[in-house]
Amino acid sequence: MLEDTAVPDDVLTADDPLYRELYDVRREAEAMGNFIDRDVTQDIHALRAAAPVHKGKLRELLGLPMTYERHQNAVGRLHYTALGYEACEAAFRNPQVFSNTVQMNPKVGEKGTGLLELDPPRHRAYRRTVQPMFQMANALTWWRAKTIDGIIARLIERLGREDRAELNIEYCARIPVYTITTALGLAGDEALRFRHAYLNSTSASRSVTMEDRMRNRALVDSVLHDLVTARRKERQDDLVSFMIEAVLRLPGEPPRPLTDEEITTHAKLVMVAGGGTSWRQMGITLFALLTHPDQLAQVKANRDLVSDAIEEGLRWDPTAPFHYRLVLEDIDFYGHALKAGDVLELGLGPANRDPSRWDRPDAYDIHRPKLTNMAFGLGTHRCLGMNVAHVEMARGINALFDAFPNLRLDPGAPAPFMTGGLEQRGPSGLPVLLR
Repeated sequence: MLEDTAVPDDVLTADDPLYRELYDVRREAEAMGNFIDRDVTQDIHALRAAAPVHKGKLRELLGLPMTYERHQNAVGRLHYTALGYEACEAAFRNPQVFSNTVQMNPKVGEKGTGLLELDPPRHRAYRRTVQPMFQMANALTWWRAKTIDGIIARLIERLGREDRAELNIEYCARIPVYTITTALGLAGDEALRFRHAYLNSTSASRSVTMEDRMRNRALVDSVLHDLVTARRKERQDDLVSFMIEAVLRLPGEPPRPLTDEEITTHAKLVMVAGGGTSWRQMGITLFALLTHPDQLAQVKANRDLVSDAIEEGLRWDPTAPFHYRLVLEDIDFYGHALKAGDVLELGLGPANRDPSRWDRPDAYDIHRPKLTNMAFGLGTHRCLGMNVAHVEMARGINALFDAFPNLRLDPGAPAPFMTGGLEQRGPSGLPVLLR
């Protein structure tokens, strides 16, 4: 159990100050050191119009402060930046040349790394040990029954006590973190403290001392180790129990179960990804609808359009708009001679607004022709949790419209806007009137 003398009886619906600490988009970016204070959309359009790939880091090309390095394995390497859809797709679909090992901690190496840092075929083998639980059939059944629907119902009941709300903190922030925490097998009321401890156990936050980081890392490892130990003794209906039963089939090695370390590494990944991106993306979709009242009215009237609204939100403003790849061998790539050891920055967000693929790319339009966008990535590393995220957003948005058919922006509150870092985006807030 996570120790805290002031844990409310029901953290999900409590007015806990940790929500504002952990789920403020600007504060998150400032803590990471990658906050930007201007809209760079038109600057990126100009760069992409000049060429689909540029030499240099995007921050350099945009004239932004060079205060942030996302991956230690990318430091000191020559960077290139892909902004066109076709170029990004080509890199995503060629993991033999464009490698995810750029995310690997050079001090750790492959041992102890997770899905995000691995390339095929090892990545494929590890992913298969957990992927069945994230397929759409399970997202629509197990995830809804186990976590999503009950969480949403409790939050809707809480919102119904008032006439106005700030949906970013009171709704969007709470659904994914509780969904993934309870799915793993932890108690729901541990969700907020566990996420706080995990985020403060990594090198991402510059505001955390090394002593606090080590203390939080030990706490996270202890909680997950105790959970795995308990499930090895007695299985339950949760992700950790599923992973204990899974069989890992690495090429050239005999099949075997996952180790405790491999299970906890999986658990950390789904915790940080599942609890750290879906909330912003749900907020982006609601922000888009609330700031486009005509389309909001159409979606309220025809719920078949909820899925289209989510997909267009993913295209229009993906919450994680940039990925990185390490070049493994020399290659001529869209007019540039990339060398082994270089880094390629992939602009998923810019690719999603490539005018060669979408008309009026800056417009949010739920009726535009359906084309694959890159919000969840492509190829080998397409987002493991995308189906669960879709179901969370769809169920969450439908429940809001069912309970509050007159939902609209609060004209008496500051107008919300998109903010955050270059590498993660979200709305400044979602102040609404419920009735």
